[in-house]
Amino acid sequence: MASTLTRSTQPASSAGGASHGLPVIAVTGMAFEARIVRGEGIEVVYAARADLLERALSAAVARGCSGIVSFGTAGGLAPDLEPGALIVAQAVEGPLGRFATDPRWSERLAAALAATPLAARLHRGLLAGVTAPLTGAHDKAVLHRSSGALAVDMESHIAGAIAAAHDVPFAVCRAIVDPAWRTLPSAATAGLRDDGSTAIGPILRELLKQPSQLGPLLRVAADAWAARTALVQARHALGAAGALQPTA
Repeated sequence: MASTLTRSTQPASSAGGASHGLPVIAVTGMAFEARIVRGEGIEVVYAARADLLERALSAAVARGCSGIVSFGTAGGLAPDLEPGALIVAQAVEGPLGRFATDPRWSERLAAALAATPLAARLHRGLLAGVTAPLTGAHDKAVLHRSSGALAVDMESHIAGAIAAAHDVPFAVCRAIVDPAWRTLPSAATAGLRDDGSTAIGPILRELLKQPSQLGPLLRVAADAWAARTALVQARHALGAAGALQPTA
């Protein structure tokens, strides 16, 4: 556990375009996602473990914010979504309930992406929230049939619940990392620490125990690169358009 690593703050005084000097809080699950989204006017809160994420996000909201955006990767549920597809969610539904995203802010996010070559990867719809990684293709198919959600993650429903509780604007921009048809090998999640960072040792131990995971793990790595590339491009597009702020 390393809760001291769950947030990364840019001072509100440097927030270019932030409403009344208050930052937007970007919520991610992993450290690499936090590195991509951080910037002027953005306070990043991240953790892989739900209680750490909720604690850090609640503290950040208490300091003041202009909105909360869930930014990072998601698992694919819709079978037509390739790695690197981008979801600007209209709502998030999970164990804490259903939370609509702010329609004006979401439209600004989508419009900023649609004005770039990312337009072909852009999708709007429902995002599902879960409390544990959904790694199997069968489980993804079941959730897609039951919910109609395009994708799934473990952070957006927490962000949505806290945004609703504090009456602040909420938005979601996520990139597909593992498509619906991909079953993740156990090595793919073995190294994820509670604080959202990744340890190599557990991954190597999994491969030593079961070397046949190497091929599937390399495919996962290729998927992750596509998702990371899409996130970097999306972050640049959203920043250039000023769309990461809930109001123009």
